[in-house]
This record gives sequence, structure tokens and C-alpha cells, in this order.
Amino acid sequence: MIEVAVRHTRGAFSLDAAFAAEGRVTALFGRSGSGKSTLVDVIAGLVRPDHGRIVVDGVTLLDTEARLRVPVHRRRIGYVFQEARLMPHLTVRQNLLFGRWFSRDRDGGPGLAAVADLLGLAALLERRPAGLSGGERQRVAIGRALLARPRLLLMDEPLSALDEARKAEILPYVARLRDEARVPIVYVSHAVAEVARLADTVVVLDQGRVAACGPAAEVLRRGALFPGRDTAETGALLQMRVAAHDDAFGLTHLDGAPGRLTVPSLPLPAGASVRIRVRARDVLVAREAPRALSARNVLSGTVTAVTPGAGAHARVEIACGEASLVAEVTRLAVHDLALAPGLSVLAIVKSVAFDEETIGVVEI
Repeated sequence: MIEVAVRHTRGAFSLDAAFAAEGRVTALFGRSGSGKSTLVDVIAGLVRPDHGRIVVDGVTLLDTEARLRVPVHRRRIGYVFQEARLMPHLTVRQNLLFGRWFSRDRDGGPGLAAVADLLGLAALLERRPAGLSGGERQRVAIGRALLARPRLLLMDEPLSALDEARKAEILPYVARLRDEARVPIVYVSHAVAEVARLADTVVVLDQGRVAACGPAAEVLRRGALFPGRDTAETGALLQMRVAAHDDAFGLTHLDGAPGRLTVPSLPLPAGASVRIRVRARDVLVAREAPRALSARNVLSGTVTAVTPGAGAHARVEIACGEASLVAEVTRLAVHDLALAPGLSVLAIVKSVAFDEETIGVVEI
């Protein structure tokens, strides 16, 4: 459990943010300048706020009213920055063990071998940072922070300095860290895809204020919270399980709250749990069952809300079983189909709409 309530003014910028979150990953989301990094620095103890209270796992790290401020080196917080900040003259092994040096008086936590295995670093231990890719360097930085045996791990846009290929390389390791390391994470990002893949709770910041806070599946449906092109990336977040594979056609069938979904083949055994993001822009809405259609996913549902958006767009929320999908359509489509709450419709999603950005493994 993380509880944060902070007020701080720095020049013309004012931060007044409060939230409580319980889960493995809490994502701080917002455009540049919204206060994400400042808030993380306050949690870490790198910035002294004018007023504030921070509690992590029942331990109070800051309470300005009570004149309590735990020093940075006693907070037991690991920090992963945008840049890896490795020591170039040390090997990967030595960089990792530098984190362990800070935790000599702490019991428990994973050892070097366990962290190297978790982050795929075993084959890199004798190399130096200059011989590593950007994604490898960032994995070493995560391992170093983890070996400090933190009670909380802060990750400030750790993928922002990487290209798309390196981001795709490192995301599965961050997901594995979430599932296996047993250390709560506050993850800063301005990328919806990262937040949807990793977060249990999402805190949206806007101009230093909390615009929304709640379960990721709930917050990511609310397109109005996300600026510009990010709106098209929002939608439904679903927990599904692998039901079967169709090897002849390279497909995998998933079962979950909305029914059955068919996606490109996943290298996972039956029963594996996955998190699926169904982007609003990938959902079509029909009043009648389509004929001779290439899309494999046709789900029965009921319209629960229609919200006009900017310009020609509108968002339609559809209850499919116990799940809720979101479709981004034109306002003309809303008019022509007479879409309104209570109307029975079909939500249609192409199988090829799902890719490595929208499917993440939760557990096997």
C-alpha cells in the first residue's frame, strides 16, 4: 500500500497531488510537465516538499506536520532513471553488486544469481557497459536497484531513451519483475502501451493535479483523460486465459469475461493468463450479424454509454458479458446506427489488431 499526499511549489509550477494505491505496479501517467518526475523525486526524498505525507507498506517516510523526514539513504527505495547511469569501468557483475553494497545491513531479498536470471543477465556478467545495448544497460540498472533490497522501486520513464526494438526487448523483463520480484513499483510513463501492459493502478496527472486514480482497466477506458494521439491508444483492458491453439492457421483462442477472442498465435500453454488491450480504434460496431467478414472476433453486447468526442469522433462503451469494450467511431455512425444506451449491438475486432504491444503475459 502506497499513500501519497504532497503540496510543493517550484517556481511557477505547483504540485498538489494525493493518491493511495495497492498493487504491484502503480503508473504515474501524464504529458511532459504534468509533475510526474517531481512527484517521484519527492517519494524518493530527492525533493523536500512544502507539505506532505508519504507512507509505504505502513512505514511513514515523510510527515511534514509531525516534522518527520526519513533521509534518502534510509528510505530503502530503489530508483531507475531514464538513463542507466552505470559505472563504465566496472563489469555488469560489479555494477550489480554495487547495489548489494547499499543493503549490507538488510536481510532477505534476491541474490545476484536470482536477479541475473530474472533479468536475463547471466551471460553478460563479465562485460562492461560500453559493450551492451541500451536495453541491456537498462536491465542492469534495474538489477542494481533490486539488489539494494528496496521496499519500493521507482522507475522514471525507464524506456523513454530506447528505440522501439529495445523497448519491445525490455518490457517482458519489467513484466516479469512485476510478477516475481515481490517489490511494489511506481512506474512513470507517458506511453499508454506501457501503462496498459504493466500497471494495476493508474494515476493520471495534469498540471500538477491528480485528474484520475483507479484500476488500470477503469482509467484506460476514459479517453478524455488522455491527450492527443493517446486517446486512440486507450480502450479496454481484459484478463484472459489461453483456451486452445489452432496451429494450422497460426491462431490462439482466448477465453474471458467478454467471451472468446482469437489472436495471432501465442507461445504459451493452455491455461496461461494474459492481459489483452483492445484499443478503441480497433473496435467496429454493428447492429446486425455481418456476413462474409474477415474479422474473427464478433462479440454480442449492449451499449452502455455514448460520449461525443473532439471533431467527428465519438466513443461508445459496450458491455460484453462481464467486460466492457470501447469503440471509437464517427458521430455520423452514431447517428446512422441510432446508437444509444440499452441498444443490443455486435462489437467486432480483427484478430490482426492484436500484437506485442497489446498482449502481455500475466502468469503461466
